[in-house]
Amino acid sequence: MKFAGTWHIQEMEEWDEDYFNMEVQAYLEIEPNGAGDFQFGLVSGQIDGEVVRDGKTERFEFTWEGSDECDPAFGSGWLKLKNSDTVEGRIKFHQGDSSTFVAKRA
Repeated sequence: MKFAGTWHIQEMEEWDEDYFNMEVQAYLEIEPNGAGDFQFGLVSGQIDGEVVRDGKTERFEFTWEGSDECDPAFGSGWLKLKNSDTVEGRIKFHQGDSSTFVAKRA
């Protein structure tokens, strides 16, 4: 699967780099089977996703479960390739914040 691998988040619409890289280099890690994990700022979680095709468009859509500052959190998201080494996407908290992001292959 072309979305598999580790992706370092470079920018986020809602949070600045000081926040999203505060504990570790912000990342998403996706396994070939669609499982994975991520962390940005004080938010971390496990991903469960799949590749979804709509005509010529293809993207990786996922749900996630984890924590935000030690409180339980969950939501959804997606990402699509801009080129072989860059993805753009969105991560959303259930009934909460939502942010676009850009990430580069590690």
